[in-house]
Amino acid sequence: MSSEEIDLASPEYYLNRDLSMLAFHRRVLEMAADTSLPLLERLRFLCISSSNLDEFFEVRVAVQKHRIALGQLRPAADGMTASEVLAQVRERVGDMVVAQYRLLNDDLLPALAAEEIRFLRRDEWNEAQTTWIRRFFKRELLPVLTPIGLDPAHPFPRLLNKILNFIVALEGKDAFGRDSKYAIVQAPRSLSRVIRLPEEVAGPGHQYVFLSSIIHAHVGALFPGMESKACHQFRVTRNSELVVDEDEVEDLKKALSGELLERGFNEAVRLEVSTKCPDELSDFLLHQFNLQKDDLYRVDGPVNPYRLVAVCDDVDRPELKFVPFTPGLPERLCVEEADMFSVIGDGDVLLHHPFQSFAPVVDLLNQAADDAQVLAIKQTLYRVDVDSPIVNALVRAARNNKEVVAVIELRARFNEEDNIALADRLSAAGVQVVYGVVGYKTHGKMMLIVRREGRSIRRYVHLGTGNYHTITSRYYTDLGLLSCDPELGEDVHKIFQQLTGLGKASRLKAMLSGPFTLHKGLLQHIAHEAELAEAGREAKITAKMNGLEEAEIIRALYRASQAGVKIDLVVRGICCLRPGIKGLSENIRVRSVLGRFLEHSRVFCFHNDGEPEVFCASADWMSRNLLRRVETCFPVRDDKLRRDVIALALRPYLTHQAGAWQLQSDGSYKQVSGRGEPKSAQLTLIEKLARV
Repeated sequence: MSSEEIDLASPEYYLNRDLSMLAFHRRVLEMAADTSLPLLERLRFLCISSSNLDEFFEVRVAVQKHRIALGQLRPAADGMTASEVLAQVRERVGDMVVAQYRLLNDDLLPALAAEEIRFLRRDEWNEAQTTWIRRFFKRELLPVLTPIGLDPAHPFPRLLNKILNFIVALEGKDAFGRDSKYAIVQAPRSLSRVIRLPEEVAGPGHQYVFLSSIIHAHVGALFPGMESKACHQFRVTRNSELVVDEDEVEDLKKALSGELLERGFNEAVRLEVSTKCPDELSDFLLHQFNLQKDDLYRVDGPVNPYRLVAVCDDVDRPELKFVPFTPGLPERLCVEEADMFSVIGDGDVLLHHPFQSFAPVVDLLNQAADDAQVLAIKQTLYRVDVDSPIVNALVRAARNNKEVVAVIELRARFNEEDNIALADRLSAAGVQVVYGVVGYKTHGKMMLIVRREGRSIRRYVHLGTGNYHTITSRYYTDLGLLSCDPELGEDVHKIFQQLTGLGKASRLKAMLSGPFTLHKGLLQHIAHEAELAEAGREAKITAKMNGLEEAEIIRALYRASQAGVKIDLVVRGICCLRPGIKGLSENIRVRSVLGRFLEHSRVFCFHNDGEPEVFCASADWMSRNLLRRVETCFPVRDDKLRRDVIALALRPYLTHQAGAWQLQSDGSYKQVSGRGEPKSAQLTLIEKLARV
């Protein structure tokens, strides 16, 4: 088939976003099976895979169920309806859950036991341990547990999202002569799900028991005079999307606060029960939650493996974890108490986190807060720890009578409550707090500092691919640029004006911004490479991102491939493009790279006839980012820094094998293999940039 005969809009050339996301979650699970990784880090990957699945059900499965309920039958670009997607999800998640618990039970737990890190089953407790656990139950659990017998006066209780519960089958009559068949027991949220036994009863090493085992062993104490015939753990997952009609509310913060109170009790989307739970009980629970058989998942172990992550942090065994390192600094910042304004004034500074420290960003803001010449500070905040040094500096700057503006995105998923608290704290300190633009999440990451220098005003900016979160900056790979480039400063100033004021979008000089110029600009850059290829010139596109789903971008990449452009994409998660199809995408290669850190940076490089143009961005190539969010995409203009981005943020991810998968045209992923010991892109960057 010639390229002229190919219909670029045909569903056969697009992968489903939800199934692509599930494929990513499966790759995370495969990291847990990688015996070349330290043992406790493998356990951590298993925990992450469990948490990923939780969010997948809370958001994506909930969305598809909602579409069916509303009768929205129109398929996406891949041609699949919501019902077809959910049928595929059921099959793939079922296989993944089986693999998850098989890996835990047959591989990780025995390997941990060999290292004297044990999870004791009830039939393994010795007399001393049994006595200690019984006393623990009476002291810590019995006073807070509230068993609920089910009868006309005690209907099935409202159970919170993802909380550990037990269904108990009972025989006999209680003190009032009631004959309750079933009862529900909810585990206290205040207690860890994994209890470490004290040294005097544990013996050598680390000995743990599951909270579920303790409750199971003593559940009879909750129903005196009755017989507990069966006790089985279960967990319900609920829709966690917040629904706020932003056009109808006068106060977004107040509306979100109200929605948050109900989030934990939204409609159910998944039920997990133990493998030993009889059909009679699981059917009863499905009925109570208005779920179908396909919504039931049986698990051979704890219903929430993510809680095992506490063990990864509790066990002090460095040889079972990744080797620690100290983040490095660019050479120009390797001086004690560097004057950030002077350093940036001498030229742009590029930071590559977490291999290089996030401290220079904090230092710049701290110096700005105390500098008498600084007139104003403006910053976007998407996910930020409320008591972070970033927030403390903004508070101090406001108290030092500077003009401080914080654009806080209240709707950052699962951070809504923290962001409301953040808005309250900043407002109380005198910071002007803005909640962004109705209908468009503010996802761009930027800081603007306005400083008087002599008779002139100078703007200093920080632009990044990641959040201003000092904790996640240690675990996410991101890029940040510190600059006083006048054009970048003016562009950032204009974007803040758009966010805080009213009026039409201003023309930017150097940056691309969503939702105005970013989508169009990317299409133009892709088309330019296609034109060069058609003219017989060398043409290449190299890009790294978290997700690729936007249909028009995919079609543009297909056209570029047909024209002869060599396209290398590093897409961590969702990728709806099919590479390697003859006549369509044989010039496109797609990799996914996982590792010690969450790959989060977005970097786009266009060959531009030998004069590469390099951009870093807060946005992925997803519809939501390009069309429905406020995003920033900034050029790296300094020649040396541009070469550094290509050499460090792109090339290792295209050439190294460890933790790398290549996307096949059928949507499957094949692990990359090479000769000799696989080399890790992240380890290479630690060696080059960090102080090991």
